[in-house]
Amino acid sequence: MHFMKVLFYSSKEYELPYLRDVLPPSLDTTFIPELLSAKTAPLCKGYDAISIFTSDDASSEVITLLKKNGIRYISVRAAGYDNVAIQAANRAGIVVGNVPEYSPYAIAEHTVALMLALNRKLIRSHQQVHQHNFTLDHLTGFDLHKKKVGIIGTGRIGSVVAKILHGFGCTLMAYDVNRNQSLEHKYNVFYTSLDTLCSFCDIITIHLPLNEQTRYLINKRLIDQMKRGVMLINTSRGAVIQTKDVLDALPSGQIGYLGLDVYEYEKGVFLYDRSNDKLTDTTLDKLMSYSNVMITPHQAFATEEALSNIAGTTVYNLTSWAAGRISENELTYIEIHSPSESSVTRVTQ
Repeated sequence: MHFMKVLFYSSKEYELPYLRDVLPPSLDTTFIPELLSAKTAPLCKGYDAISIFTSDDASSEVITLLKKNGIRYISVRAAGYDNVAIQAANRAGIVVGNVPEYSPYAIAEHTVALMLALNRKLIRSHQQVHQHNFTLDHLTGFDLHKKKVGIIGTGRIGSVVAKILHGFGCTLMAYDVNRNQSLEHKYNVFYTSLDTLCSFCDIITIHLPLNEQTRYLINKRLIDQMKRGVMLINTSRGAVIQTKDVLDALPSGQIGYLGLDVYEYEKGVFLYDRSNDKLTDTTLDKLMSYSNVMITPHQAFATEEALSNIAGTTVYNLTSWAAGRISENELTYIEIHSPSESSVTRVTQ
């Protein structure tokens, strides 16, 4: 049996039961709540591997510190890895793996939940009823049936969104560099340009990774092209939209509804209890001041099924490395030595 010492950064109470259910004796694990950063990187000294989440900082500077402290593996407990300097990890000889798929249904269903909650004014309705106000003033919504919905990104999550909204009877438009012919045939998804999608759709939902091409993809130019009163939903990455431009479009009603499960400046805020802290994020305060804005704290992935799958794949990656095997979830392409000193060659994914 090959043993590996693993330090889990950004550990949260909600995920620990799922991880502990699948941890084998071959992994000697420590869980800490601290975020990975240049300041906390030295905490990994004496460990073989670390596991991180999307809010952790695995930039080039931090990768160098991890290498200095003996880290050979990084397991990301998420699909997104825009917070990891992959090329720096390659140069440092650190293997990085992620959880490419845990439950597209979790995020897709949360996306539609945001649409329905905003449309049918569920938060306001709930508050009114608790105040014994049973009037219907200001609670009028609209039918999703026959509305034009634009899906930006039709990968695993976007495809499930298309399936769900097809069931509502929506007219579906999509933008993606890769067309999914199955969606075209099964759900009558019409692929078009991003400009055309923004011009015609009543609802726009974003399902893209964050990279150089997608950062601030939704900006003032595209927002100005959107239908007045459009509903914009983002459950992907906060910086895919230019937050300032979205905020500027709310007072005029150009954006009529905004649903966010991610936020450009969420690091160190979302996933934490800041109720007793004095936050100084005026942008977040302004967003939350609008009744037609609904923000959830990066919870779309948080279902029993998704957390179980994340834990299982994370442990699979770690145990594969501990045993000197390659995991198919690796993002790096370097040559390293396993704990058993048998040579393993990584190839590009």
